[in-house]
Amino acid sequence: MWNYESAFNAEEPTIVKHVEKSYTGIETITLSRHAIAYVLRGRQYIYDGDRRRAVGRGEMLSLGIGRHYVESIPENGQPFEQIFIYYSPEELQRVLMHLSVTYHLTINNTHTCEKCRNQTCVVAEASPSIRNFFLNTNAYLRENDFHRDETAENIKMTELVYLIVTQGDGCIRNRLLASVDVAGENFEQVIYDHIFRAVPIEQLAEKTNRSLTSFKKEFRRHFNAPPHKWYVRQRLIHSRLLLISTNKSVSEIGNECSFPNTSHYIKLFKRAYKLTPAAYRALHLKAQQIQEVTPAEPKEALELIC
Repeated sequence: MWNYESAFNAEEPTIVKHVEKSYTGIETITLSRHAIAYVLRGRQYIYDGDRRRAVGRGEMLSLGIGRHYVESIPENGQPFEQIFIYYSPEELQRVLMHLSVTYHLTINNTHTCEKCRNQTCVVAEASPSIRNFFLNTNAYLRENDFHRDETAENIKMTELVYLIVTQGDGCIRNRLLASVDVAGENFEQVIYDHIFRAVPIEQLAEKTNRSLTSFKKEFRRHFNAPPHKWYVRQRLIHSRLLLISTNKSVSEIGNECSFPNTSHYIKLFKRAYKLTPAAYRALHLKAQQIQEVTPAEPKEALELIC
């Protein structure tokens, strides 16, 4: 299995192929950079908040910084394959400036779709030209042509950005252009870095160089919720996925997700999901057993996960 973390600290756009030869269940990845990804083979589920998003062959997705939960599934005896292109706002800004100055390309973002607002992941079917781009990139990766070649990576990054911004309005385009906000990314990075740390809100405001009032206002603008409510929700989401993907005890999961008081954790979980953690795990296991017997995915399993 390829290590997601190997690409995060690079200073240039990084192009990497991720291969899963066997099913490994739900994985947690933490991105410190933005990513555009494309599924070459197999299928994948992205757990976005309390929703499960399906990504199939020929589809692309935009992932923001922060924590993501993915489930990559090989099919028909073939490994799951996916290409990731990582970039920072500064790198994207350079690419957009190059396209604007060199080719007189006018680039603006007027997208107003509510579907992709406040989502950590956006999925869309790739156009024929973008599919060809990733298939061509895959050929380069097979020959290891991008190994330590910053020029080649920048050229490919420029090509992908050009294809995305010139092919009409859309959620992927919107997310790409929105990620140019360097200040916004830095603010979000601090927030994501402290999901599982017991840090007072006043200290978070100080870390983002804002007054408490300004911090609360900007937090709501980025995450559409007040800080305490958002942090509790993120911790519950993580605990929910640990319940269905590990054998850890309820108290262990509560501690890992910054709920040291098990009784309080169970109370919060039941309020959010209408079940205790133990009952939630049992219902998920039952849905899995039904799914193994019948080829169709049972409605109960979808309702439980999504």
